[in-house]
Amino acid sequence: MAAKRKAAKKAAAGAGSTVANARANPYVSRFIEDEDLRDNVRVAFESARDAYDRLSNGKTAGKTVLDDKKFQKDLQRSASALREVGDSLRGKKRRKKAKRGGMGLGKLLLVTVVGGAVALAVSEDLRNKVLDMLFGAEEEFDYTSTTSPTGAPPAAPVS
Repeated sequence: MAAKRKAAKKAAAGAGSTVANARANPYVSRFIEDEDLRDNVRVAFESARDAYDRLSNGKTAGKTVLDDKKFQKDLQRSASALREVGDSLRGKKRRKKAKRGGMGLGKLLLVTVVGGAVALAVSEDLRNKVLDMLFGAEEEFDYTSTTSPTGAPPAAPVS
């Protein structure tokens, strides 16, 4: 029995020094103190677990990766949280991007191009102005014949 107590005391002393060494590690102390860092690690883990669950639900992996929007969203959320964890541990401050009211730059560009195409298709004046700007103004001319008509053409014989 005395040997067990001695071994337990030795293990406890070793655990105490391990905890002290862990506390001295700047990453561990940062993890203990920083609530946002812990939250980002938790979000990354939960999102990765949800993505894995969706990947192993019986569908083929290719179909899940390409077609499953929830799987893609979980992976994106996990990657974003891990990126923030890395930046936080390196000491970089990341600005949160403000969400726009629904229309990103790509969508805005698409709407502009489609709107311009519709306007060109509908308006002949606008189409002519654009063509004049691209290829130069069209020269207008009046055609005058240099030959004079010699009379009426011969009538075809009636049979």
